[in-house]
Amino acid sequence: MATFAHITPARCTQLGKALTAAGLTWQDNGNHDRPELLTYTVTDPHGRRWTIQPATSNQITPSRPASLWQAACTDPFHRSDVLSTRAIAALIHDHEQGADS
Repeated sequence: MATFAHITPARCTQLGKALTAAGLTWQDNGNHDRPELLTYTVTDPHGRRWTIQPATSNQITPSRPASLWQAACTDPFHRSDVLSTRAIAALIHDHEQGADS
C-alpha cells in the first residue's frame, strides 16, 4: 500500500521556499496533515496553472530519495517525472509553451 510518510512539514516548507525563490505564484490546499490530499497550485511565468502533488511511497526510488513531488499542467498537457523540490520549481519556471517531454 502506498504511503506518504515522507511528506513532512519541513519538506512542504522547502517546496514553498523553492517555488517562491523561482518567482512563482503558488498556494496549497492546507492538507499538510493528510498528504494524500495535499495539492499545490502554481502559476508559471506564462500564466499556465500547474498542480503539484506528493509522490506515493511506491513512486520513490532508493537511488533518488529526494524526488518526492510530481507536477502536471493541462494546457498543454504535461506530467513530470517524480522530481526533487528544486527540480519541480525549475521545471515549472522554465517549461516552454508547446514544449514536449
